[in-house]
Amino acid sequence: MSPTAPIISKVWSFCTTLRDDGVGYGDYLEQLTYLIFLKMADEYSRPPYNRNVGIPKKYSWQTLKAKKGAELEVLYVELLRALGTKKGMLGQIFTKSQNKIQDPAKLYRLIAMVDSTQWATMGADVKGDIYEGLLEKNAEDTKSGAGQYFTPRALIRAMVECVRPEPKKTIADPACGTGGFFLAAYDFITDTQNYKLDKAQKAFLKHETFYGNEIVANTRRMCLMNMFLHNIGEIDGDSLVSPNDALVAQSPQSFDYVLANPPFGKKSSMSFTNAEGEQETDDLTYNRQDFWATTSNKQLNFVQHIRTMLKTTGKAAVVVPDNVLFEGGAGETIRRKLLENTDLHTILRLPTGIFYAHGVKANVLFFDNQPASPKAWTKAVWYYDYRTNVHHTLKKKPLRFEDLAEFVDCYNPENRQKRKATWHPEKNPEGRWRKFSYKELVARDKTSLDLFWLKDKSLTDLDNLPEPDELAEEIIENLEAGLNSFREVLAGLAQKG
Repeated sequence: MSPTAPIISKVWSFCTTLRDDGVGYGDYLEQLTYLIFLKMADEYSRPPYNRNVGIPKKYSWQTLKAKKGAELEVLYVELLRALGTKKGMLGQIFTKSQNKIQDPAKLYRLIAMVDSTQWATMGADVKGDIYEGLLEKNAEDTKSGAGQYFTPRALIRAMVECVRPEPKKTIADPACGTGGFFLAAYDFITDTQNYKLDKAQKAFLKHETFYGNEIVANTRRMCLMNMFLHNIGEIDGDSLVSPNDALVAQSPQSFDYVLANPPFGKKSSMSFTNAEGEQETDDLTYNRQDFWATTSNKQLNFVQHIRTMLKTTGKAAVVVPDNVLFEGGAGETIRRKLLENTDLHTILRLPTGIFYAHGVKANVLFFDNQPASPKAWTKAVWYYDYRTNVHHTLKKKPLRFEDLAEFVDCYNPENRQKRKATWHPEKNPEGRWRKFSYKELVARDKTSLDLFWLKDKSLTDLDNLPEPDELAEEIIENLEAGLNSFREVLAGLAQKG
């Protein structure tokens, strides 16, 4: 059992008590974030740290801890409102904060529980693991919807292992959720088997490496807290994560790496009240001069945006749903431009059952930005099919890093030029790793990158069917994916009508 498991269990068990009062998982984690931050600020204000983190004495941990009953509730509400007006990370942690615990006695018990742990002296890996464990538990609660902000850590680690980020280079995520990509990149760079960091490299890693956007306030605060507990950024420093909508305007800075899993949901739209006083929605398009095509498809816009964020030598790994690979119109334009203007060298096809948001069929695109050229930069795209005949479920058979180890080996991150296909039409027709030339891809209808070559054994081999509960979960996943597609078609027809 993990050494952090007892603390996670202890901290999480209190949520059961609060649920009777209507406090959901997400609200509980939000309140925990505030309280752990306040407790750590108090610890850092004492020897040997002696740091002033900008919290007024009347809102200090000691003042809060001394209150009970109605006085505690009044002070807590006032504290949340006041700290949300501060600058830097402090203000971002408490922005739009509200008290969701209506029973002062239970708030007092929660404060006592947080107070019983010395957070500042705890190792960053232990603190981080505790908070990551809580975030994962929150993501597992399907009713909260938090799963859409939580990318499976095994997938993130595999993507980072392939990209191999280097010290003193910048890493961005325009939809950073709870900060999973930042933490995995941080772990990779600080791993002594990968790099031996000097003092300057360590300082750059902590303060200048990571840049993120997250427009959902509660998710943003959890991302900041997650990073801070992992020793990225300072409690009294500037925020590393911006609240801005990344798609609105081109970033003033370009980056060495972009690692991202942008929010799923095909259309960007906005609600408004018409002349008759009725609510209507309208497709939201981003008219940017640096985009190849104008579209209301959020995923296609994120692909374009990520390309504009990269330095000429920049590299990206981004999770996208299937429609990005085959949708016509703007989709075809964007795929052609991506093949021409970047080296789109790898696509990983993912199975259903690995994301907390149900009904998701996704892929990972790996591409390297390049300078302008009259010739297409992509010579061939290597595919790894980890979808056909692969069965995962969130509870009984979750995705592990070991499941993607073969893909990482095939990717050959240390020398991509020396890749070897595992697929062969006669010798190994079951091989999951093969390449398609640029000419083959652009000759396809709508330049579709939606490619499969393995036979689905579930259609022919009844002896090797997964367990009934796994099969049921997979059927539900596929039905939900189909329903999502139908909803998008229906929404499009409604807009045209």
